[in-house]
Amino acid sequence: MSISMYRASVPVFQQMLPALSACLRKGAAYAAEKKFDPAVLLQSRLYPDMLPLVRQVQIAADFAKGTAARLAGQEVPKYEDTETSFDQLYARIQKTLDYIAEFKPSQIDGSEEREITLPMRAETRVFKGENYLVGFALPNFYFHVTTAYAILRHNGVEVGKADYMRAPG
Repeated sequence: MSISMYRASVPVFQQMLPALSACLRKGAAYAAEKKFDPAVLLQSRLYPDMLPLVRQVQIAADFAKGTAARLAGQEVPKYEDTETSFDQLYARIQKTLDYIAEFKPSQIDGSEEREITLPMRAETRVFKGENYLVGFALPNFYFHVTTAYAILRHNGVEVGKADYMRAPG
């Protein structure tokens, strides 16, 4: 028996985004405990040419909402990338969770062959739904969630695998 497109997408985001938010809360608490400006953590990077924590979170949320919308054949809502605080990042994650909670399996299941066209910087990529989900959207989503986790951990925030892997609800 195969897994449905819905089950391979929305519940994954519904597990990982709250876990990401919980990791961010530990980051905010760490900044308060150590008495440094939380913006320092939000702008931290693993390497100079990588995006900072705040962008990693924004992009993870974008992949969650964009994937659900595209698989359902809907327009992807645009979020402005204006977050500069932990509270604003929590709100963005919650807004994303509220948005994807609206999707029903019947809207996404059967999208394996749906054509998904993504304009990218230098090119436009065209995927079939299953290839988009499995080979592009999920790897990118996990990359940005993992990188956000790694930035926090690299900066001394006590997060571990249990925080990253929050049990499905």
